[in-house]
Amino acid sequence: MESERKAVYPGTFDPMTLGHFDLIQRAAKLYDRLVVAVAATSKKQGALFDARTRMAMIREDVRRAGLANVEVKLLDCLLVDFCRREKVKVVIRGVRVYSDFEYEFQMALTNRRMAPEIETMFMMPSESLAYVTASTVREIASYGGDTAPFVTEAVQKRLKCARLG
Repeated sequence: MESERKAVYPGTFDPMTLGHFDLIQRAAKLYDRLVVAVAATSKKQGALFDARTRMAMIREDVRRAGLANVEVKLLDCLLVDFCRREKVKVVIRGVRVYSDFEYEFQMALTNRRMAPEIETMFMMPSESLAYVTASTVREIASYGGDTAPFVTEAVQKRLKCARLG
């Protein structure tokens, strides 16, 4: 019997962008099971949502897209420890531009040093989404701008509620 192919896609996802969701959808086609690991805390300036809310939004969009092999879990430890606990051997990381690669390359090598059994796979978002960043979305949202072209339906709904509230 062939073993299940599993991967984890970790991140802060504050908020999840269409670029993030593009990678979730594409990685879900490559693996039998994809775990979206949402960082428990965000050290990003101007954080918008707590982990529980970020997880709920991702679950809503995953469900809407019919991605039955995707689950969303809290990442509250070192990524390599999470991977071992979940019995995952592949980490998916998104790379948009060269500066992303430099950071992600350092992280991949660090993770490899701590857990040589875990591989990192770099994926690029679709060209039409390569410029979208969560920090840009946070800035647009902070000024009340239209974030709809950059985020999923679940995120847009919560951003609208936050502005009205």
